[in-house]
Amino acid sequence: MVSAEIIAVGSELLTPEKSDTNSLWITDKLNLAGIEVVLKTIVGDDREKLSRVVSDALSRTDVVVVTGGLGPTEDDITREGVAVGVGRELVFRQDLLDELRERFKQFGYEMPETNRRQAYVIDGAEVLHNPNGSAPGMLLRSEGKLIGVLPGPPREMRPMFEKHVLPAAKELSGDIVVLRRSLRVNGLGESKLDEMIAPIYTKYTNPATSTLFSKTDIEIQFTARAESVEEADSLIETVSKEVCDVLGDAVYSTNGEDLEVVVGRMLNQKALTLALAESCTGGLIATRLTDVPGASGFLMEGLVTYSNGAKIRRLGVPESTIDAHGAVSSETAEAMASGARESSGVDVAVSVTGIAGPDGGTEDKPVGTVFVGLSDSRGTISKRFKLIGDREMIRWRSSQAALEILRRRLLEDEC
Repeated sequence: MVSAEIIAVGSELLTPEKSDTNSLWITDKLNLAGIEVVLKTIVGDDREKLSRVVSDALSRTDVVVVTGGLGPTEDDITREGVAVGVGRELVFRQDLLDELRERFKQFGYEMPETNRRQAYVIDGAEVLHNPNGSAPGMLLRSEGKLIGVLPGPPREMRPMFEKHVLPAAKELSGDIVVLRRSLRVNGLGESKLDEMIAPIYTKYTNPATSTLFSKTDIEIQFTARAESVEEADSLIETVSKEVCDVLGDAVYSTNGEDLEVVVGRMLNQKALTLALAESCTGGLIATRLTDVPGASGFLMEGLVTYSNGAKIRRLGVPESTIDAHGAVSSETAEAMASGARESSGVDVAVSVTGIAGPDGGTEDKPVGTVFVGLSDSRGTISKRFKLIGDREMIRWRSSQAALEILRRRLLEDEC
């Protein structure tokens, strides 16, 4: 199997403020082309270190993709570093300099002399023209190996990669098709999930199966390799169906969709309207749902009733309920949901109230205690959750719990 390494250049990528998102995007594209990314490296603005990393990468992999460091300033060292790493010289290209000058002229500027550095390319490299920026990329072939040198900004890098580097890499990988499909699962822990499905997926080497735990759910990912899309899809369908049969309603998506997308589609298909009454989530459920195209067809309104007074004034929660049971209770959650449904005139309303922390917990109701309420034509229900994590995690998991309660209620209509 053809292997690849990705090298991201830039000292800023070694700080907490900047993330290397290019490597994730490139990895996905290469994997789907049947090329396995075996190593990713971030190198600061150091020519010597970069040259060693490039040399080492070429000694063990077939495809090397370098991103970043092709700008006009002194700390843009990728050209020189890669040239040393592949054992070649830099050569000056007058035509590239002329193109750069003309581009600056078109925008009404005179080209700074520092941009002259961008007219130097590695000897023997194919120059990849950049319609979205000033830095040209390069594509080199050496002893059966492929080296792509690309600018760092995604809007410049991505078109260049897809037009030039990916087709060349596919020539090395041949006619292998790689297909990936994801199941999304709610309500099960990672160990329990694996206990249930390991007897199934371990029977298969193709597709390969992996489980990914996120802050809200678990993703089961199947990756198949075959000579055609149809064959790969059939391989995935076989194991996916077995897994779905075992997990049942815990699987909320068979194609990797987020829960809010699934719930939004169900509401639209059933022509049902929704209102939200949020406390500890602070509008997060509404944010997730309004990210879904077509949300205006089902989401009528959302209220963030964070204080006890807001719960009483806006939702009609009886003050006696809060006094007797507390703002974080099943009684309050149900009163919030029924109040939101009555005041907005919707088909279904969902509420959430809880203690996200880090303070505010008690022995009876520790941090992470969350109640979700739901009210519809069949009545009003609530469920208590004990969620773990920091404040952000608890809020996210609370929003997931609320959406899952709603999904389950909508599934009951189909029974």
